[in-house]
Amino acid sequence: MSNINRRTLVKGSLAAAIAGTSLSRAAFADGAEPILLGVSGPLTGPNAQYGTQWKQGFDLALDEILAGGGINGRKLAYQFEDSQSDPRQSVAIAQKFVSDPKIVLELGDFSSPASMAASPIYQRGGLVQFGFTNSHPDFTKGGDFMWSTSVSQADEQPLLAAYAVKKLGLKKLAVLQLNTDWGRTSRDYFNNAAKEYGAEIAITEGYIAEERDFRSTLVRVRDANPDGLVLISYYSDGALIARQARQVGLKQVICAASSVYSPKFLELGGDAVEDVHVGTRYFPEDPRPEVQKFIAGFKKKYNGLEPDAFNAYAYDAMNMAAAVVKIGGPDRKAIRDAFAKVKDVPSVIFGTATFDVATRRVKGAMNAELVVRKGQFSLWDGKPT
Repeated sequence: MSNINRRTLVKGSLAAAIAGTSLSRAAFADGAEPILLGVSGPLTGPNAQYGTQWKQGFDLALDEILAGGGINGRKLAYQFEDSQSDPRQSVAIAQKFVSDPKIVLELGDFSSPASMAASPIYQRGGLVQFGFTNSHPDFTKGGDFMWSTSVSQADEQPLLAAYAVKKLGLKKLAVLQLNTDWGRTSRDYFNNAAKEYGAEIAITEGYIAEERDFRSTLVRVRDANPDGLVLISYYSDGALIARQARQVGLKQVICAASSVYSPKFLELGGDAVEDVHVGTRYFPEDPRPEVQKFIAGFKKKYNGLEPDAFNAYAYDAMNMAAAVVKIGGPDRKAIRDAFAKVKDVPSVIFGTATFDVATRRVKGAMNAELVVRKGQFSLWDGKPT
């Protein structure tokens, strides 16, 4: 595959050129061969920034796991294959991981469509597919080897609808969504919840990931005369939509899904994202020790860089992976069974994380209602914009 990240690993007198892979530096430690996890995710293509953020979160967690003695005396490492979050690539990676007996657990892919395309392969191969950013409600229905710490859109979007309608008082909404399976599913859950809360959906518009000119769409939105815009977007497209919305004269309140929550949204959006409302699972001002430990460690490791939610998701995922491997050992089936046994794992997103065995998801994610004020995300104070 042409898009696989390549790096040469050297350990003492042993030199191994491992084509198409990237191992974490925990693999350099002395002792037994590391326990190896597979990661399928984007390192190139339109979602490449998320793969970079994953690696930052993974590597911070691995530093802490290594400092704590590793996994039953062994080191933990990961092999990152670049899928570009493309289902065709994720399927090929799944076949590679399933065929490699050294891979005991898989993490990813980034998008639910890319993950779900590969799920049958992981299920047949008896390798857990741990989808920590897979919010599609059907992801964990792919089989008993599918587990997730991602909050389902069935749970998340009604929270955003409640914020927009019940808290902000918006009654006539325009919804713009990324035209992917994730975006359409999220839109449907949001729209249904908003209607239940008494709002009208004046217009819905989908757009493709590569789209950069939204002005004709936003003119249609303006003509529908909503009192609020809802963006089911990632941070780069969400920021661009906000900029162009202001340029075409849309002054309405904007609400956005948690997927825009990132310092990059503020950087790319500038003044246009001022007063945008966001519901999110992660907020750095949360005083919980799990959150503050993560932030302090991240800033120290990455020269003061502020972490965002995707760094936190990856950090939590690696810690959960370590917890289940400690229980199950380097055995695929035992690791699957360990997901049902693990309890109260410290977590940035959940406080402590325990799986609901029926859904194979963690419940109880934190929910923060934010607003952009003076170029920063802040807890919403209940005051109108």
